[in-house]
Amino acid sequence: MPKYAFLSPDWIEAARVVKQEHAHAAPAPSTSVRMNLVVEQMPFGEPTVDAHLDTSAGAIELELGHLEGADVKVSLDYTTAKAILVDGDGQAAMQAFMAGRIRVEGDMAKLLAFQATPPAGRALEAADQIRAITE
Repeated sequence: MPKYAFLSPDWIEAARVVKQEHAHAAPAPSTSVRMNLVVEQMPFGEPTVDAHLDTSAGAIELELGHLEGADVKVSLDYTTAKAILVDGDGQAAMQAFMAGRIRVEGDMAKLLAFQATPPAGRALEAADQIRAITE
């Protein structure tokens, strides 16, 4: 299976395929959040990537670009974003937050409620596939 750098154009396309494969079987998130992400210190391309995570429609949508009227905005470096979003490393998230490498603006309660709900079932399978395509 080919592997791609996290957030590279090829990785984004491969992640979209994984998302489509699991869209019909993914459980609805228990928390609604509209979150803008700013990933900084990119090792290639532009210095930052703007993305968003939205669960307001009953599914997890992680896509490029920002949402109007997001509940929360999270800014973090590339390495931390990969540790959290690909590796599911909650400890890395906590350490980065305490060290000031994750900055949060907006509704922290919604962010914490979303973070407290671990993936299960087919969502875990999708997460494994995402890890498998990531360098």
